[in-house]
Amino acid sequence: MSGKTSEPVQLTPHDVERQSLAKGSAATALLHIERALTGTGDWATAHTHIKQVANGPIDGAPHASLYYGAPAVAFILHAAGTSRDARYQAAARALDKHVTRLAQRRLATATERMRRRLPASFAEFDLFRGLTGIGALLLLRAPGSDLLADVLDYMVRLIKPRRIDGQELPGWWVDHDPDPLIPTPGGHVNLGLAHGAAGPLALLSLAALRGCEVPGQIDALHGLCRWFDRWRQSSAEGSWWPQWLTRDEMRTGSTTQQGPGWPSWCYGAAGIARALQLAALATCDPVHRGIAEKAMAECLTDQQLSKITGPGVCHGMAGVYQTAFRAAGDAANAAIGQRLPALAAALAQRAADGQDDPGGLPDGAAGVGLVLETARHAAPPLSGWDACLLIT
Repeated sequence: MSGKTSEPVQLTPHDVERQSLAKGSAATALLHIERALTGTGDWATAHTHIKQVANGPIDGAPHASLYYGAPAVAFILHAAGTSRDARYQAAARALDKHVTRLAQRRLATATERMRRRLPASFAEFDLFRGLTGIGALLLLRAPGSDLLADVLDYMVRLIKPRRIDGQELPGWWVDHDPDPLIPTPGGHVNLGLAHGAAGPLALLSLAALRGCEVPGQIDALHGLCRWFDRWRQSSAEGSWWPQWLTRDEMRTGSTTQQGPGWPSWCYGAAGIARALQLAALATCDPVHRGIAEKAMAECLTDQQLSKITGPGVCHGMAGVYQTAFRAAGDAANAAIGQRLPALAAALAQRAADGQDDPGGLPDGAAGVGLVLETARHAAPPLSGWDACLLIT
């Protein structure tokens, strides 16, 4: 394993693919690591896939993130390092300095953006491409570091409201669309775990639960919980939150979304409820814990799950199962755990129906395979792979 980062070298399409958790070989390697650890696979196969990821130039450029490049490869090697094989740990340590340099650069860019009072972007702060994802990696690799503290401080600053054109908006407001096919003129504010407020909420909460805290962090958690209270909606199907809010919706204080969407990990009630549960645990808040766990249980009904047709982690049943599994492990509300067998059966059925994407963690077969391992063993992943979802 080379563990060698490369910024100036022109990467081939294969080089890009092999170091991507989102689309490429990295997710497949993670699956084989988990299988080797649980005994449903072997380390020879796992090592073959790890070598495919780590051999060759590794992208450490500013666009690298938890799901691509040096941080993604470091995450894979960290997962493999839970074994007794020292070579994985050594290779991960070799990448730490590159991740540190990348994080420092990303923080400097974000601080300058804030100084200029410009809008944020998903690429700056979200889980897939931004500092929330890098923070999740640092929580694993450098939990007591000044660098993690700097990321947490950035998150505290990010969520502070600011005025844009005379309107007070959340600090993670972006001026781009959530999707090219879904225009939001003037920008939007996202609520989900993958790209929105639930991501920083989960990161700040998990850090606090592990004793990593900066000034203002607990107040920020309370403030975000109140913000989610403000936008929580009620229906016969249970509590839910809008996927995002436009300028007009922020101005009127009312969402135009007609009802709950998919109860998914990425945008839906499952991911948001888990983030709120973690915040309640971090702040010792039984009221918000009850709200979060009730919302989680409500989104796991057959009626709600019927909206989910695919097996994947991001939008599909695998993400719902893994999120509910982690929530059940911390829950006072027994209804969440009671739904796990039905969720496992629904996941197995959707996985048997197949999918188009052969690889990748968020939407592909590798992600589904990882969650099937959790369901098969009814135990937390030995590799800790779901840390990249910010649910643990």
